[in-house]
Amino acid sequence: MGRIGMPIIARVFQSQPVCRPSSPAGKWTSTLTLLCLFALLVQSGLTATAQQPLAADPAAEAIGQDELSRTIARGASLEQERRWIEAVRHYEQASREFPDSRHIYQRLVISRLHYDVNRRYTDKSFVASAHSMSVSQALDLYSEVLANLDTHYVETVDWSRVLLHGTAALEIALTEERFVQDALPGKDLGMLHEFQQTIHRRIADRPSTNRFDLRATVAFVADVARQDIGINPTTVVLEYVSGAISTLDPYTRLLSGDQLDDMFSNIEGNFVGLGIELETDENSLKILSVIPGGPAEEAGLQPGERIVRVEQAETHLSDPEIAADLLRGPEHTYVSITMQDQQGGRRDLRIQRRRVEVPCVENVHIVDPATRIGYLRLTNFQKTTTRDIERALWSLHRQGMRALVLDVRGNPGGLLSAAVEVADRFLSNGRIVTTRGRNSRENFDYVAHRPNTWDVPLAVLIDSDSASASEIFAGAISDSRRGILIGERSYGKGSVQGIFRMQTAKFGLCLTTAKFYSPKGTAISQNGVMPDVKIESPYIAARPNDHGQVTSDHEDLVLQEAIAKLSSGNNLISQRTP
Repeated sequence: MGRIGMPIIARVFQSQPVCRPSSPAGKWTSTLTLLCLFALLVQSGLTATAQQPLAADPAAEAIGQDELSRTIARGASLEQERRWIEAVRHYEQASREFPDSRHIYQRLVISRLHYDVNRRYTDKSFVASAHSMSVSQALDLYSEVLANLDTHYVETVDWSRVLLHGTAALEIALTEERFVQDALPGKDLGMLHEFQQTIHRRIADRPSTNRFDLRATVAFVADVARQDIGINPTTVVLEYVSGAISTLDPYTRLLSGDQLDDMFSNIEGNFVGLGIELETDENSLKILSVIPGGPAEEAGLQPGERIVRVEQAETHLSDPEIAADLLRGPEHTYVSITMQDQQGGRRDLRIQRRRVEVPCVENVHIVDPATRIGYLRLTNFQKTTTRDIERALWSLHRQGMRALVLDVRGNPGGLLSAAVEVADRFLSNGRIVTTRGRNSRENFDYVAHRPNTWDVPLAVLIDSDSASASEIFAGAISDSRRGILIGERSYGKGSVQGIFRMQTAKFGLCLTTAKFYSPKGTAISQNGVMPDVKIESPYIAARPNDHGQVTSDHEDLVLQEAIAKLSSGNNLISQRTP
């Protein structure tokens, strides 16, 4: 098992898909159950998509303005167009603005379930498992997943809620074309709709007080589905597996075989892929950086260019993240793509996937020669991070560094241990972070140690995409008054995930096992870390802007503010005693 502290949907390197939302993803309201949601759906006859007029939301009356109504209408439009990833992002932002709106929370959950089933059925390894596993293997996998929830999940599990989530996943899957084409090709849609509408009522009286009850109920549903609509019962069970996990919290999820391999590659810092970092937008995949020595660099790909086709998937016709999934593949195989440069010119390329060593430290240089201020950007926290950042610091030291800007903007997190080790390089004593879980084995107090401490004046740059392990580091620096934080409030992802390999099949479980707190006991979850100096910059140094041009140091307003603060001597240095 690997312990990580990162928002899974934000991982961005090479062929792994990117979801880099404009607002912190997954900032749900409280851990409400879906009992009220599906009771409402059954009673009102609403389908899983927003095709009918929306009832008035009580929050709208309390607010006394039209903004909530416009927000709901915009979400309904995205749902009707089946633009699920955009709907998820829209409702995530709306849930921050209207945290008391039950309607927005419900639509967020439903949109996420739609998005998840589409992602599963574009994942070749998941589909292969659905076709090859027996129903008894699938049920054993379900039991194994539930046992891990029972033992390791951060909160006490509500088994009735888990069952409802699984039923919802199955109901929604039956409305999605990708699922139906794979699992039920040529079936009468009316028959599927009838089954979808009745399955919830047919299991309403079945017990759901423990995980053994759930296995029995899912076995019952799988058999009924086989008889009624002729579906492979394994497929039914896998929807229950996925649904049981995916709506517990934004970071707990089932990992297919390929995703599990990618996750451990992520931790190790090497991947099979093209060697590019991507960001999705509405119609394309934008290249943020190209890894030196990788296949993409050899093929001439440049930061700021866009991928507009992967194999048969045109990014403007389908979800760009689905196109990003197609970049994944076995080592030494080839992928066909179409690139678009900043002037709109296009070229077709065929690039070999290879194993690529992914640096986690980039753009190391003396950013202000007059005052000898060094700069480095930390892109993620992986096994090699401590070694790589130490090399960068010594390189800057040899160049005469007198102060340091350490940039974790856009850093989605990674290994908790790596975040602790990096913080320990700048703190000689005191607490770095505390983790607390339902299981006492998840309770740790991480403290700093004096050896090998760097005492240079320090500025840390953060933004709304600095998450998890980045927030552990930034929170430790802030609470200890070791340095000054500049930028925007961070993401607010204050939980730790464990990666569990399943024994019954090649799947993994990314499971929230603990929450973490800053040295002063501040919960990071939903709060984030606040900067000492609040300033926004649309662009990050050495990264492409909206026009595909690489941003210079002088165009990065946050970086320039950090240089000014360090140059003036008005920086916060450690308050520790010698």
